[in-house]
Amino acid sequence: MALFSHLLSRIWGHADTAAPTAASTAGVPAATPSSDAPAVPATPAPPADVAAPAPPAPAVDVAVVLNGLAATHAETLDWQHSIVDLLKLVDLDSSLTARKELATDLGYTGALDGSAAMNLWLHKEVMKKLADNGGKVPQELLD
Repeated sequence: MALFSHLLSRIWGHADTAAPTAASTAGVPAATPSSDAPAVPATPAPPADVAAPAPPAPAVDVAVVLNGLAATHAETLDWQHSIVDLLKLVDLDSSLTARKELATDLGYTGALDGSAAMNLWLHKEVMKKLADNGGKVPQELLD
C-alpha cells in the first residue's frame, strides 16, 4: 500500500496547512495564572510503561484540501472523477504502472489494463479508503 500511503500523506500534509495545529501555535505564550488564583497541584505523570491514549485526530476535509490544491494548480484537474487527475494534483505518479500498483494494493481483481472500469473502480476505492482513514469525503464520491 505504498502508493496509497503516499497519497494519504500528501492530502493529510496539506490539511495541516489549512487548519491551525498545536505546532503552529507553539510560539504563542500560554496564559499565566493571576496571583489571586489558587494554586492547582500538578498532576503526576503516568508511569513510563503506560502510554496515554492519543487524542483522536480531527477529520480531514478531503474536498477542501483538494479543491484548494486544484485552485493553485497550473492544469485544470477533475480530481472528483479521475484517478489520474487526483494523483497529478497531489504530485504523485499517475502512470499506468503506478495505477496498476495502486489497484493491486487495494484489491482490484479485474484486468490491470488501465481501462475505464479499472480507473473508475480505483477512484471510488481511493475515496472509500480516504474516508476509512479519517477523511471527510463528499457522499457523492462514495456512492
